[in-house]
Amino acid sequence: MNIVIIGSGNIATHYAKAFQQLGNQISEVYSKTSANANALAEVVSAQSVDDLSQISEEADLYIIAVSDQAIEPVVNKLPSRLEGTVVHTSGATPLEMLHRFKKHGVIYPPQSLSKDIETDLSTIPFAVEANTPEVEQKLLEIAQAISPKSFLCNSQQRMALHVAAVFVNNFSNALYQVAFDLLERENLDFELIRPIILETANKVRYQEPSAVQTGPAIRGDKQTLDSHLEFLSHDEHLAQIYQNLTALIIKTR
Repeated sequence: MNIVIIGSGNIATHYAKAFQQLGNQISEVYSKTSANANALAEVVSAQSVDDLSQISEEADLYIIAVSDQAIEPVVNKLPSRLEGTVVHTSGATPLEMLHRFKKHGVIYPPQSLSKDIETDLSTIPFAVEANTPEVEQKLLEIAQAISPKSFLCNSQQRMALHVAAVFVNNFSNALYQVAFDLLERENLDFELIRPIILETANKVRYQEPSAVQTGPAIRGDKQTLDSHLEFLSHDEHLAQIYQNLTALIIKTR
């Protein structure tokens, strides 16, 4: 299969490497920054392109792996006559964004990927969607060649998956930083709570999160909750976050 990668960042890099390792030809890599296009193109033995009007029209698959806000400008610059399948990799961008193309779809990885960190893509359940059953089945086969966990979904399900990923990844990481700052303020090392982070993550590998919820909120321990809020009184914003999350937990009791 002949593939054009549009983008040179984290997802583009992982996709380009994965598809090449499966025996596909990465014919071109596009980036508006020539140096970035060159860097990834060299890794996967492809031609680099920094002008979308120069993109080959002979590829079997075009993978748009750019930031969400950059998808529409890229789509508008690509020729609508492309015969190959055009996909994007976004969790939150509607399938309809690609309606200009005869065959189009989505291959979305609900995972935080960094191009400088090796990741086993076979463990990621890629979400696949397309404009026709035929294209959908073809894209599913393509995704399952990388990860057997890949599955079909609709746009609403893909949005739910993306929002859920933000909660468990971006929001939880922001809370880790809150914890880091609180400990640092008292001259304590973040290493002290790494074990509890890992233990909680391990528990939810096998159980529903509500089944392993612990802490003063789930116990209805008002005395401890009040003590915590007193400790956080130096920062009204953090105290409000604490109260909101406490209320969320109490609702599950």
